[in-house]
Amino acid sequence: MKDAKAKRTAAKDTKNKNAEAKKKLLSAKEKPNKRQAKPKAVKDPNQPKRPPTAFFVYLEEFRKTFKQKHPDVKGVTAVGKACGDKWKEMSEAEKAPYLAKAAQKRAEYDVTMTAYKKKQEVGVQSATPEESEKSKSELNEDDEDDESGEDDDE
Repeated sequence: MKDAKAKRTAAKDTKNKNAEAKKKLLSAKEKPNKRQAKPKAVKDPNQPKRPPTAFFVYLEEFRKTFKQKHPDVKGVTAVGKACGDKWKEMSEAEKAPYLAKAAQKRAEYDVTMTAYKKKQEVGVQSATPEESEKSKSELNEDDEDDESGEDDDE
């Protein structure tokens, strides 16, 4: 009987130790030891969207034909896998029209992106300290005075 009591007390001690260890783990998790995640950069909604690659140009076309042949398949992964397999089997000659379309879309993107960047630079440069100190009406009054030839100093 003494052995049974000893076993019970030993079991209780191990339970208590396990409980204490769990508490330590939980409290360690709650501590802010982890690095703080950086907030995501705010994306400009006016920024042009990146152009698709040749594979994605092909995928747009393939999706339509695949849906017609297999109307019962609804999964996106099934379409993606089938398209990927077909793309890998294609020769460079078969991929050429899709590569050309992708290059054309990339060129269009480059043009729109340079225009977007210029617009952003102009927006930053136009906000000079002189303009921000005076209101637009004050600036217009100054321009009118200069045109009329009047001097404010007299």
